[in-house]
Amino acid sequence: MPVERLVGKPAPRFEMDAVMPNKEFGKVSLEEIMKQGKWTVLFFYPMDFTFVCPTEIIALSDRYDEFADLDAEVIGVSTDTIHTHKAWINTPRDLNGLGELNYPLAADTNHQVSKEYGVLIEEQGIALRGLFIINPEGELMYSVVHHNNIGRDVDEVLRVLQALQTGGLCPANWKPGQETLKV
Repeated sequence: MPVERLVGKPAPRFEMDAVMPNKEFGKVSLEEIMKQGKWTVLFFYPMDFTFVCPTEIIALSDRYDEFADLDAEVIGVSTDTIHTHKAWINTPRDLNGLGELNYPLAADTNHQVSKEYGVLIEEQGIALRGLFIINPEGELMYSVVHHNNIGRDVDEVLRVLQALQTGGLCPANWKPGQETLKV
């Protein structure tokens, strides 16, 4: 079965129920983030109350200000419900919970968004660890999908976001502040 390319195309639009940073229920929408002229870092994780997931979710939350300084909104997504998300957020970190979060956790309970982004494991009803960076115009600029046993690296996500924001050609091992390639 051929796999459709997402990078370089308009990102699949979404609106999902979410638990917001203030722990209230709300909605997250790609269109709303685009209207604000911001980048979107959309990441999928398999499910709440697991082992690798809280390490990533907390690591991203702890560095949220760095994303905000780059005009980027972060959204975490799983196929769990907003009620499960809220219970996990309300569980202290020392008890495998999330504690306070600085960005919303969205609920893709109908699996539509996970399917559109190509990360749904249909037979299990959960998502792979997919991470997508979408520019303010709605173009999907970056996509990476990991096996569910492997957590993502926040430094790398920030590096890629900054590289994309240069608009230039960034060589291997490019770091923020370095020159881009001249053509």
